[in-house]
Amino acid sequence: MTEWFNETVFMENLWPEPEKWLLVATLALETFMGVVGNCLVLLVKVMCRGQFCCRYWLPFISLTLSDLGCSLLIISGSLMAVLTGGQRSPWCEVVSLLKFAFITSSIGSIAVLCVQRSIGTASTRGALFVVTATACLAAWVSGVVFGSVPVVYAWIRYDSAEMLCAVFWESSYSDMLVYILCAFSLCIFLPFLLIILCSLLRCYGSNSDDDDDDDTDLSAVTPLLAAFYMLCYTPFVVSELILLGRLDLSPAPDWLRTLSSVMSYLDCGLNPLICCCHQDFREAGLALLWTNRRARSDEPVLTGVTKHLQL
Repeated sequence: MTEWFNETVFMENLWPEPEKWLLVATLALETFMGVVGNCLVLLVKVMCRGQFCCRYWLPFISLTLSDLGCSLLIISGSLMAVLTGGQRSPWCEVVSLLKFAFITSSIGSIAVLCVQRSIGTASTRGALFVVTATACLAAWVSGVVFGSVPVVYAWIRYDSAEMLCAVFWESSYSDMLVYILCAFSLCIFLPFLLIILCSLLRCYGSNSDDDDDDDTDLSAVTPLLAAFYMLCYTPFVVSELILLGRLDLSPAPDWLRTLSSVMSYLDCGLNPLICCCHQDFREAGLALLWTNRRARSDEPVLTGVTKHLQL
């Protein structure tokens, strides 16, 4: 325990003061965007369901919960790690496990959403609901399983560049190769292929009636969700590919690992903004906020809205 404490204190001085406080400001903003944005999105989805069209509730809820959990636990954990100089066990191992679970649940939820849009059938009940729920649950479980492997084999230690505890390979290239290939093939590459395939099917196999229906449904933002996920996680994938190409097990450059963390955290805050790009969803959220605001006053809500329109 003393060795771990000394290592944690030593890593505090690896960031120069200007860069450290820039990272603190960035992580604080991403934490705020992720927590507040996803809480509001979750509130609107639950309380305003009848005010906008959303035929595919389950993957949207799964994605929102994943982004909210990442913001509450992972991004805030990185913020505290930069401020204090590291992370202590057992929180170190928990963060490493949960980060991969949130990554796989996010891309898995987007993949399920893309598949449902291609099928065009709502999954609110019946066998399709069971299949959708199983697919979303499988994305979470696979992330937990693959995230727990490095914890079990003690491959985890604090990485000041990534600003959280990460997997470090120090002895066996074959172990690293097998683990990364298996984890990426099942948890990342397979959902990615589904997203690409379903997107192509939507582009070349859709008719005008389906397009009109999707324009009014919240799932119309799915292409944006998929595009920004791929953009934000590109540095993470590149850093892992660099690691695969180095037989000496040396990690990717520090700047790339820092960028991969910052960009992946950014995705959690962007998804609520993407949902707000949908007009009906945005209007439902504004109506909810306006109603709550006016309900606290003595003036009836309908009177308040009427006066606001007259102005």
